[in-house]
Amino acid sequence: MGFDANFIHGMALLGAGVAAIGCLGGGIGCGTAAGKAVEGVSRQPEARGTIISTMIIGAALSEATSIYALLVALLLLSRG
Repeated sequence: MGFDANFIHGMALLGAGVAAIGCLGGGIGCGTAAGKAVEGVSRQPEARGTIISTMIIGAALSEATSIYALLVALLLLSRG
């Protein structure tokens, strides 16, 4: 069973759109982490350094998943 070029192109574009939705997770994750860090610092100002450093590590990991999703979307766009 063979597929024509238009079907493959359309599915690649659809897959790229779905993969790009993964970028939303990074934005939501970083926003949540920053909000909770602000709450933590406001409750315990003496723990500011620990809270901020932990938030930065979490934000970096969250952004890494967004970059992977963007990479997959771009690869699928170049395929189509």
